[in-house]
Amino acid sequence: MNVLVDCMGMTCPIPVVEARKALKIAAEGDVLEVHVDNRTSVENLEKMARQMGLASRLETVSDGEFVVSIEAGPAAAGISCAPMSFGNGTVVVVGSDKLGEGDGRLGRTLMKGFLYALLEQDELPTAILFYNAGAKLTTEDSESLGDLRTLAERGVEILTCGTCLNHYELTDKLAVGSITNMYTICEKQMTAGRLVKL
Repeated sequence: MNVLVDCMGMTCPIPVVEARKALKIAAEGDVLEVHVDNRTSVENLEKMARQMGLASRLETVSDGEFVVSIEAGPAAAGISCAPMSFGNGTVVVVGSDKLGEGDGRLGRTLMKGFLYALLEQDELPTAILFYNAGAKLTTEDSESLGDLRTLAERGVEILTCGTCLNHYELTDKLAVGSITNMYTICEKQMTAGRLVKL
């Protein structure tokens, strides 16, 4: 059976949340047809399907309408709307490209220093979440790109808010880690053993 999930006009993380709700009550073999109007939602839905081991397919209806079809499988029956567990690691949350208040140039220098110092710690975080102006730090022109790439190579998950990249017109310039959505950003913080917010 095909199940229509109309998320046109809805921004992150609503399409992911609505798709998860629909999958929770779907029967194995049902196909969710999630209608969205932006590429960020498409990417987030496809990523969610991959993480859940579910097949997905994208149909581009027009420049402003996409349909992500997700086939419900055995994994769907066990979905909970409660947060998934990611262990008790440290999660660092970066909401700005500057550290602290005051002079912006100084703040950018301090942020660069912090990310370098983070790389030198004996215990690395499990994930670093970037949103709002913090999203600029994971893009091509970032002075911290080298340090962030090294952190990623050492197993630190680097996640950047897709809505924020779109807002700053930087989606095509993401240079480390992957795009995520506010549902996952919330989920990672709620399940962290320790949270460091900048």
